[in-house]
Amino acid sequence: MDVLHTAIWVDDVEAMKAFYTEGLGLEYSREFVGDDGVTNYFLTGESDTELQFKYDEDEDESGGREVEPSGFDHTAIAVTEIDDTVDTLVAEYDGSVDQEPTTMDDMGVRISFVSDPDGYGVELIETLE
Repeated sequence: MDVLHTAIWVDDVEAMKAFYTEGLGLEYSREFVGDDGVTNYFLTGESDTELQFKYDEDEDESGGREVEPSGFDHTAIAVTEIDDTVDTLVAEYDGSVDQEPTTMDDMGVRISFVSDPDGYGVELIETLE
């Protein structure tokens, strides 16, 4: 068994594409429009796991959708240089910092939490050498 992808609804698909591809270095994987008219846009990193954006251009900016159950917290993404990544996401891709980069010596990582353009939480993790 394996995790294949996580799907999230987005309001501004272009801003989200830029944040995750240009800002975080994920790569376009595939996309399709379903029978319901919803665009499904997929990104991937070095593994086969994908992040799926669901976007309906006929929806208004508020989304107007009720997705249950709620409780989504964040997506974790590995980065090579956390401080530069956080600065870039904020300055160039409409990200905001929820938790500044913090070193966790016992785990050998630095982590930070940011919000993407749609407000979803993203945990950035840099493995220390």
